[in-house]
Amino acid sequence: MDLDSLYPGLEDLRAKARRRIPHFVWEYLDSATGQERTRARNRQHLDDVRFMPSILHGETVPDLSTTLLGQRFALPFGIAPVGMSGLIWPDAERLLAKAATEARIPYALSTVATRRPEDLAPHLSDNGWFQIYPPPDPAMRRDMLARAKAAGFRALVLTVDVPVPSRRERQVRSGLTAPPRLSPRILAQIATCPAWALGTLRHGMPRMALIDDYAGKTAGLSSISHAGYMLRTSPDASYLDALRAEWDGPLIVKGVLQAADVPRLEAAGADAIWISNHAGRQFDAAPSTVEVLPAIRAATGLPLLFDSGISGGLDILRALALGADFVMLGSAWHYALGALGPRGPAHLAHILHADLIANLGQLGIADLSDLPKRLID
Repeated sequence: MDLDSLYPGLEDLRAKARRRIPHFVWEYLDSATGQERTRARNRQHLDDVRFMPSILHGETVPDLSTTLLGQRFALPFGIAPVGMSGLIWPDAERLLAKAATEARIPYALSTVATRRPEDLAPHLSDNGWFQIYPPPDPAMRRDMLARAKAAGFRALVLTVDVPVPSRRERQVRSGLTAPPRLSPRILAQIATCPAWALGTLRHGMPRMALIDDYAGKTAGLSSISHAGYMLRTSPDASYLDALRAEWDGPLIVKGVLQAADVPRLEAAGADAIWISNHAGRQFDAAPSTVEVLPAIRAATGLPLLFDSGISGGLDILRALALGADFVMLGSAWHYALGALGPRGPAHLAHILHADLIANLGQLGIADLSDLPKRLID
């Protein structure tokens, strides 16, 4: 039986992944913060975006290729950075980087990934983006940027919506700690997921590889405390200016929810704005990304990236119709890995591609720029 018969949609991959990933890892991947109201708003407001189907429009042959930051990608979506991907599925970063290159879409590597930028260089073409959590030490920052550039990462993504750690209560209840401890409870969860366990044994216990390289270089900081030191840093406007001066490639600012912030980002030399509420993982009283998208689109001519709540091709079209230029997905790719291992990312790309084509056919649209014409007010 082919994969389409078994896993025709993202929810099928998600359900399968839940059975193959230990519970504490699942809660890390799948949870939001608080009572998960922001996560629910993301879904609700996407569902509220409707289109008017078209009839008697004849055959359409949609063009899904998209130009972003001077590059042509085969599809209007990419792979967002997810911290500790290799905890969610063994060797996840390499598998996702390879899949992105094959699909001709961008792949963003997190600062707190389990692989270094250099580790992924052989698996990328010019589609690599490096996401940076802002270290307060300028020398460390410059060294990270130099390593990312030398490894072939073309664009830099500055995440600005993690000024402090969020609670993520579901993670706490699952027994997940930092660093992870192999308690009897955790070992029992691992024992029920042999594919994950064997893969982790083969590739080694996941750790923040890039952060580990700097552990001990700052007095009094272990690897884990150093990671916390970095993640608890809230950048200010001058930090963005410094980053712009040090990085000569495209610079994307991720975590924007207010149109009022746009002029400052433009003045600092940002090349693109990434609208995101961290999928509801940071703040449970945030607006949905859909409800802020139109105002931010009206405030800038810069390219807009969009994430949070995307569950299929129709959601991608909703975001594009409201003004996004490109859509990024994070947890979805990890559901695919959890469900199918190395075969998962390619199958998810196929699912999303097929969903885009089917829905564009209903709308009678061949060019993505025509999507706003079919919106229902």
